[in-house]
Amino acid sequence: MLARRLFTAAALAALATAATAHDSQILQIAGQYTAQGRYPDGRAYAGVVEIIQQGSEVEIYWSIDGQSYQGRGNVQGRIVTVNWGAATPIIYLVTGRELHGTWDNGTGLERLMPR
Repeated sequence: MLARRLFTAAALAALATAATAHDSQILQIAGQYTAQGRYPDGRAYAGVVEIIQQGSEVEIYWSIDGQSYQGRGNVQGRIVTVNWGAATPIIYLVTGRELHGTWDNGTGLERLMPR
């Protein structure tokens, strides 16, 4: 089940501290991804994502359930923080080649898998 494979907000926060302390190089995450996630109400969603990266700065473009979104953010260690026009950012943890994130203050979940 998707929810089991995604990190909770508390787990991301704990890992963020450790990840930032140990990773000093900028991870390269540019590319196309398949997105799977859960809205805050628990409904599943899917789509595609493109990440454009220049140094530690990223631009992210989502196409989810027929809607388009975009955001800007940065990579710090294994943490990617993206402001996308909502009250709170999306916060991803880079795990291997995937990004696992939370949004809507930790109530929405998203997993990005390379295409």
